[in-house]
Amino acid sequence: MKTIYKLVLVSVLFLAACESDLDQVPENIATSDSLEDFTGVLNAAYYYQLGAVTPMAVMGDFRADNALMDEEPYPAFDRFNGDLTIMEDQFFGPFYTALYRSILSSNNVIENSSDPNLVGQAKFLRALSYFKLVQVFGDVTIILTTVDISDIATYDLTRQPALDVYNDVIIPDLQDALTTLDNSGLNEGRATEIAAQALLGKVYMHMGNFGSAEPFLASVVNGASSAGVSLQENYADIFGEANDLNSEIIFATQRSGSVVDEYGFSEFWEWFFGLDTKALEPLDTDLIAAFDAVANDTLVGGDFRRVVNINEEELKSPKYPQTGGPDHDWIEMRLADVILLYAEALNENGAAAEDVLDLLDPLRTRANLTVLDHNEINTQALVRQAIQDERRLELAFEGQRWFDLVRTGTVDAEIGEPVNPNYYLFPIPISEILASDGEITQNPGY
Repeated sequence: MKTIYKLVLVSVLFLAACESDLDQVPENIATSDSLEDFTGVLNAAYYYQLGAVTPMAVMGDFRADNALMDEEPYPAFDRFNGDLTIMEDQFFGPFYTALYRSILSSNNVIENSSDPNLVGQAKFLRALSYFKLVQVFGDVTIILTTVDISDIATYDLTRQPALDVYNDVIIPDLQDALTTLDNSGLNEGRATEIAAQALLGKVYMHMGNFGSAEPFLASVVNGASSAGVSLQENYADIFGEANDLNSEIIFATQRSGSVVDEYGFSEFWEWFFGLDTKALEPLDTDLIAAFDAVANDTLVGGDFRRVVNINEEELKSPKYPQTGGPDHDWIEMRLADVILLYAEALNENGAAAEDVLDLLDPLRTRANLTVLDHNEINTQALVRQAIQDERRLELAFEGQRWFDLVRTGTVDAEIGEPVNPNYYLFPIPISEILASDGEITQNPGY
C-alpha cells in the first residue's frame, strides 16, 4: 500500500512538472531525455510559483496582527491551536503542492540543461521554493533529483531538519546561482544576480546569521543603481498591475489573467480588499494603531503609506487595486525590504546607531515622515525597535509580517498573548501524510 501511494504522490508531481509554460495556458512538452532546450521546463518552475502566492500572503498577514478573518472556521488563524488543519484544501495543500511542482521542474532543468543561465535560474527557484516551505512548515522533504519512476518505492520522503535544508540546499543553490546569473533578466521577471544576492541575505537573516547576511545585503543596497534598481519616488507607484516590474522590484512572481492559475480560491488582492465573505472587514485595528503611533513623526499630510495600505472606515486594505486584480504581480523582494534587512543586520552586528538610522531616511522621507532623531534613538535595542516598526508599515499586506515576528522572536509581544512555539509553524497537509503512509509526519500541536 505504501509503495502505491508514494507512486501516485510523486509521479503526479513529476509529470505535472513538465506540462506548463509561464506565458500561455500550459501545454505538454517533450520528455527530458529528448529535450535540448529546457526553457519550457524552466517556465513551468516559474508557473508553479503562482499556486503559492495567496496562501503565503494569507499566512503572512492574517496569522499576524495586520488582518483578521470573520467567518468560522477561518478565525482559527488567530487562535493558535490545532484548528488550522481543517483549512488544508484552501491554503496549505495548494501551497505545498505548488512549490514541490516548482522544485521538480527546477530539478529537471538542473540535471539536464547545458545552459548555465537556465540552470542558475532553476537553482534560484528551487532555493526560493525550499525557503518558503521551511518558513511555513519547518522540516520538509528534500527532493533534489527528477525521481525516476522505478526509484519512487525506495525514495526517502521523511522530513529533513530545517537547518539541513538551509545548509544543504538553499544556501548552496543560491551560491551556485550567483556564479551564472547576471542582471539582464531584471525587467523580464526572471531570476537575476541581484535577486540571488537579496534572497541569500534574507535567508541568512531568517537563520539569525547576521554576519553572513550583511555582505550580501550590502551588495544589493550598494549595487542597486548599477543593476537598474532604485526606490520609487512615490510609494503608491510600487503596487498595482500598471506598476508591475517597476524599478524597486528585485523579484516578483508574475501573474496574468490570461494564464490559468491552479489556485482555485479567492486571491490575495480579494482577501485584503474584503471581497471574500470569510473576511469582509479584514483590516486589524492594531495596524491602524501602528499608523496612528507615527502621527507625531509626520509632516503635513500624514504618512503617505497610510492611504495605500489601510482604509480604516471600511476596515480593508486598498493596496492592490481591484482593477486588473488577476494581473497583479506578487512582489517577493523589493529594494525597501532589503534596505531594512541591511539596517537590521548592521545593527545586530554592532554598527553605530546613527549609521544604521541613516539607511531608514530615504524610506521615511518618501513616506512623508521626519527622519529619526539620532540622539533619541541611540541604543541597539531602540534601533532594533525602530527598524521593526518601519518594516511593519512599509511592508504591510506583502505577506511578511508573521514571518518577521517569528524570526525576530517578537510573536508574544506583538500578538499580545503567549503563543506556543508549535504554532509558529503551519500544519503539514494531511493528504501528504496519508499519501506517504505516515513517512511524512505532522508538526507538533496539529
